[in-house]
Amino acid sequence: MNRGCFISTIVAVGILTVGLVFYFIQQRKKSPDNLRFEKPVYEDVIKKTVATGTIKPRLEINIKPQVSGVIEELYIDEGQVIEKGQKVAKIQLIPSQISINQAQTNVELSQLQVKEAARELERQKKIASQSLDVESARLNYENAKQEEERQRRLRDEGIISEQDYNRILLDLELRKTTYENTIISSENTLKQFETTLDIRRQELSSAVDNLQLLKEGAAKNSKQVSNIVTAPVSGMVLDIPVEEGSSVIERNNFNEGTTVAIIADMNALIFEGKVDESDVGRLKEGMPLVLKIGAIDSSAIDAFLEFIAPRGEKEEGTVKFEVRAAVKPTTNVFLRAGYSANGDVIMEKRINVLTVKERDILYEDKKAFVEVKKGDKVVEKIPITTGISDGLITEITSGLDTTMRVKVQQEVAQPAAASN
Repeated sequence: MNRGCFISTIVAVGILTVGLVFYFIQQRKKSPDNLRFEKPVYEDVIKKTVATGTIKPRLEINIKPQVSGVIEELYIDEGQVIEKGQKVAKIQLIPSQISINQAQTNVELSQLQVKEAARELERQKKIASQSLDVESARLNYENAKQEEERQRRLRDEGIISEQDYNRILLDLELRKTTYENTIISSENTLKQFETTLDIRRQELSSAVDNLQLLKEGAAKNSKQVSNIVTAPVSGMVLDIPVEEGSSVIERNNFNEGTTVAIIADMNALIFEGKVDESDVGRLKEGMPLVLKIGAIDSSAIDAFLEFIAPRGEKEEGTVKFEVRAAVKPTTNVFLRAGYSANGDVIMEKRINVLTVKERDILYEDKKAFVEVKKGDKVVEKIPITTGISDGLITEITSGLDTTMRVKVQQEVAQPAAASN
């Protein structure tokens, strides 16, 4: 009997001890004395996606000889800026009947290419004169301005909220950027076709000169004095893959030919990158980008989207879509071809809205909550309504104000700077 009472006493004491421990743990959870709190603040929230890629020249030219032979002399260096028509290299020729026949074919082909380039340029000029894309972008911008004025009056009268007005304002900014970028893109497109025609004419001139040179060399056994490779366009020399003494093959219908030099206009650059399929549906041509280049500290280069691939490619288990953006010229830094870059595409933007840290938001059953301090010894979980998030801070549309103190959910080792 005494043994049974002793066991009952021990069990009762154990149950009481467990109950007290559980009670104090719960009280400690409810007590805000050892917790950190932060007040909601007004900040800008920018939702963006990242495209990874490289910086490339819009137009890169491989200079190839019109005749075969041996590089006798090079007149340029890598990194040098050269002008159209400037000497690139001198080739020691070895004339043959086969080379003459191929040169004749090159002349005829170049003539056809000049005619085709001229026709395409005229067609593009007619399209540019109509300015259909520019006029469409301008009308969209004008309509957006009128809508913004109407929505501003509704906001001032209290009919719509500041949040709704901010969306209209963001749409106005996007349409303005699209209009300005469409003008730039239209001008660049026309210049590109003009440059292509110049290249074709230069190629035809070179083909005619080379044919004449080969015929004279084969007939008169004269010295080769006009076998000079010249630059078809102005630009910077990116690479010289041959050396003096190297053999080169002419370009023809059966051979790509040997590249003597690679030049490009470094004032017209593009960014080529890829984005994940989960983000591509929200992208639109004309959206602004901010390029960050790892090789340049604190770099922030502006660009705008001009192409989104209609077809994706599977890479490492995910589908990626290629995007291309026009890089706006800058005099602050020199951009080199081949730089790796990340492009931040701004999809949504909220100006001066109430925000909290994303880490402090709790999600249950597709609803959002935060824990706030109530009184001195109580922490209460309340529902909130969220807007956009950039992954670090989240817009709060209802449920909080700047007088409340939100519990920090993930403690980080740092100086105690939060308000208590």
